[in-house]
Order: sequence, then structure tokens, then C-alpha cells
Amino acid sequence: MMWNPPDPASYNALVWEIVRQIPAGKVSTYGQIASMIPAPDGSDPDQHKRLGPRWVGSAMRAVKDPDVPWHRVINTKGEISLPAGSSSARIQQQRLLAEGILFDENERVDLTQYGWSGPDDAWLDAHDLFPPIDLAPPRLF
Repeated sequence: MMWNPPDPASYNALVWEIVRQIPAGKVSTYGQIASMIPAPDGSDPDQHKRLGPRWVGSAMRAVKDPDVPWHRVINTKGEISLPAGSSSARIQQQRLLAEGILFDENERVDLTQYGWSGPDDAWLDAHDLFPPIDLAPPRLF
């Protein structure tokens, strides 16, 4: 059984407010955005952690406001999640390229280079959010 956030309208609004913080030339992932949002009261934190990225994806599919830079949200592999070859996927890639974000030969974005580190602590505190997970994989020396 899939649990839904208690209020999808306010959840979506919060996701969009987070996405508005992503600067041009940077990307975030569904999972990174979900990691900032506390589990709603009365919900199972494990289920929230597992399903949060899907809820963020649902929020991104519902974007109607042109001020929400939806194109800066990609999956954890560094890929565009829209169907390959679709007009929406082409638009997303074109917008990212226009911001200087490059794709490798596998159509992936290097999250180490282009991954967003999240909003500053004051913004997170003002919105009662957690610091985001780090998108860059640990470096091995």
C-alpha cells in the first residue's frame, strides 16, 4: 500500500520552493530534495525515506509555474527521467545545456561537478528543513 503525504498541495508547494533555490548551472535529484523534507507527523520515517523521491517526482510532474526550474531536477544516476526522445526530455536537456551543464557519452550529468549542495543553513532553518544529502560520491585517494 502506497502512503501519500497528508496534504499533497502543501507538499508540492514545499518541493517547488526548494527547487526554486537551485541555481542555474546546478542540478539536484529527487532523492536529495526528499532528504530535506521531514516525515509528516504520524508517518513511518522508513516509508517516508523510501517513497519521498517518488513524491518529489509527482510534485515535479505537477509544476505549472514557469518560475519553478523543473529542468534542474534529475535522477540519482545523473539522468533525465523523462522518456528518452520525448519532447519534454529534449526541452530539459536543452535547458540544462543552455545553463552550461554538460552530459557525458551515456547522457548523464556528473553530479560531482554539477550537483547542488543545497540551500544555506539559515534558509533551511527558516523552512524547518534538513540539510540535504551530498550528491558527490566520496573520493577515494
